[in-house]
Amino acid sequence: MNRISNKQLCWLIIAVAVIWFANLEYRKLIKPDEGRYAEIPREMVVSGDWTTPRLNGMKYFEKPPLQYWATATAYTVFGEHQWTSRLWTALTGFAGILLVWFAGLRLFGREAANYAAILLGSSMLYSLMAHINTLDMGVTFFITLGIVGLLLGQSETDKRKQRNWMLLAWAGLALAVLSKGLMGLVLPGAALFIYMAVQRDFSVLKRMHWLAGLAVFLLITAPWFYLVMKANPEFFQKFFIYEHYTRFTTKDLGRYQPWYYFVPILLLGMLPWTVLMFDTLIKTWRGSKLPDKAFNAARFLLVWAVFIYLFFTVSGSKLPSYLLPMFPALALLMGRQLATMDTRRLFWMIAPMLPLMLLAVGLAPFTARLADTPLQVQGYSAYAWWLFAAALVWLLGVIAALVLLRRPHADKAPRQAAVLVLAFSSLLAAQLGTSGYNTIAKERSAYFIADAIRPYVKADEPFYSVNTYEQTLPFYLKRTFTLVQYQDEMAFGIMQEPQRWIPDYASFAKIWQAQPAALAIMPVDTYTRLKQLNFDMKIIYEDPQYIVVSRP
Repeated sequence: MNRISNKQLCWLIIAVAVIWFANLEYRKLIKPDEGRYAEIPREMVVSGDWTTPRLNGMKYFEKPPLQYWATATAYTVFGEHQWTSRLWTALTGFAGILLVWFAGLRLFGREAANYAAILLGSSMLYSLMAHINTLDMGVTFFITLGIVGLLLGQSETDKRKQRNWMLLAWAGLALAVLSKGLMGLVLPGAALFIYMAVQRDFSVLKRMHWLAGLAVFLLITAPWFYLVMKANPEFFQKFFIYEHYTRFTTKDLGRYQPWYYFVPILLLGMLPWTVLMFDTLIKTWRGSKLPDKAFNAARFLLVWAVFIYLFFTVSGSKLPSYLLPMFPALALLMGRQLATMDTRRLFWMIAPMLPLMLLAVGLAPFTARLADTPLQVQGYSAYAWWLFAAALVWLLGVIAALVLLRRPHADKAPRQAAVLVLAFSSLLAAQLGTSGYNTIAKERSAYFIADAIRPYVKADEPFYSVNTYEQTLPFYLKRTFTLVQYQDEMAFGIMQEPQRWIPDYASFAKIWQAQPAALAIMPVDTYTRLKQLNFDMKIIYEDPQYIVVSRP
């Protein structure tokens, strides 16, 4: 896209940034992840302990603390809000687009770089996950930073510059480890080994700058691991053994899915560039020679993307966001491919989107038919119009792009305009769909519960969570709960500090009756069970899912 000036590029970045960050506060937090990853940093700020992560007051060692630290810092500076809880995810997602542009510029040229950034920022899964508070976008950014440092370092002939790029690579992987664990080092390392085997070129190992690189890696990662293990001797078993071995090799977390689970996620997640992705993968494989002593950045990106897909396909634990680390690599390859693609071929890459969007526009008004409960019917009926608007915006973008590409004697200018129009319509559609999710917040968020019961909540009075843990409620009420007959993901923390937990209804009955004032939240069926056990309770809030009671 060599016709885009620097001034135009700046305005383009500003426009994307406005759309990107506009709705961070609008949506209510949804359970479980957004509540969990908003609450852990809040408890860090309250306790002042930034070494030992805690969820609902329980030790929580599933993940390292980098995102917790970043969010806790945002809370300290800007206050505890929905937008500050999501800020790190959105920032790393946006920074990932800029990083891909920079990498594309250095590796494949300005036009490929511009296309790569636009493709990444408008891919459905990437743009959606950049606005949902999970840890996957942060680790994706830092892994990508490590890979970019590796690619630029291995392609550099100047020894000093090579060393600097490789140190950046080591630093990026270290921050990836602090974001989500050893996957930040193990997965890039495995991909690099596969690349060397495929290329039959192990000279890469001579250019890794091992001593300085490992020093940087340990300088970044070792302090927290040392401090947390010193304060919590049980950390090693939980974090290194269970979280990194058991989760991958077993179905322990109930996230097991069949081998084809990621097929629709990748196909839909790469929209509107799915066909272009397959064309790019095939062309990249055929276009890079196998025996090549020069470091082949395109071949490594291909190996990385395929490896990530296969690795998580065989994993015993699967979530859609696990594919995110392959998206920046795919965007770089696709941007490189698009820079040399003729207009007619691009037309046929985009054309399949037209019937798909027509189908989406037609089906969106019937979203409520997916509902299973009266509460869902109400929420889905409202959400249908957001989805309809999103599909319509996307459809108009597809039509405009195809019209531009069919102009007589179309050259680069219409092609660039077509890509931009489709990309912006895709990003707007994703933001509309994400924002519209607020219509079903009553089912997925405790914001409304918190708002209703806040006058009853006193800081010095106990609050029990019976047979449940609503992940978003602690953040909105700014307090933790005493769990009753419930463990789930806090089982490890309960095992370490059992005094923070009430194991059964009989124990709870004695404690509840002894309290002059107390509150409890429970599922509706649990309330029925406690009434049968003659619990003395007064309902202060009720909805189709939960009942909140007080001592009479």
